[in-house]
Amino acid sequence: MMRWAWPITLLLLAACSKGEPVPDDAAKSSATPDLAEPALSQEVTADYHPDPALPPPTTRETGIGARDKVIPAAIRGRWGLAAADCTSTKGDAKGLLTIDATSLRFYESHGELARIRERGASRIVADYKFSGEGMEWDRLMLLDAQGGGQTLVRRDYGDETDTPLLRYTRCS
Repeated sequence: MMRWAWPITLLLLAACSKGEPVPDDAAKSSATPDLAEPALSQEVTADYHPDPALPPPTTRETGIGARDKVIPAAIRGRWGLAAADCTSTKGDAKGLLTIDATSLRFYESHGELARIRERGASRIVADYKFSGEGMEWDRLMLLDAQGGGQTLVRRDYGDETDTPLLRYTRCS
């Protein structure tokens, strides 16, 4: 019985195909969106190339924390990589990210806003001075609030290779 399953499957697949080539632009669009991943804005999907002539700051830029030298309000709040990060009461929310006007707080590290490279109403690309577990380091990071402020996309740039996009959900 098993040896008949393979030819029948191939015949069914062939019957579904019209055999016509699909134009490249048609293959990219789909009538049904992929609901597994939130859509990314064009700004995030475009490669961001940090200016190599602009070294990490040694100190915080003057004026950070005043007027427009803050993290946009749309990005501030509590964000979880998983739903459990938002509800944990045991202090073990390793995917929790808390953002205020001038800092980022992760499970075992804290980053202070040092220099803003790009800023919009719901997006920021900035340098942060981090500390945690007895170490200090600088990190260039992109944060982009999407989906009506319910999704946060994060990408880090630094000494190692660029990280993949991380998607957080706003904690309620």
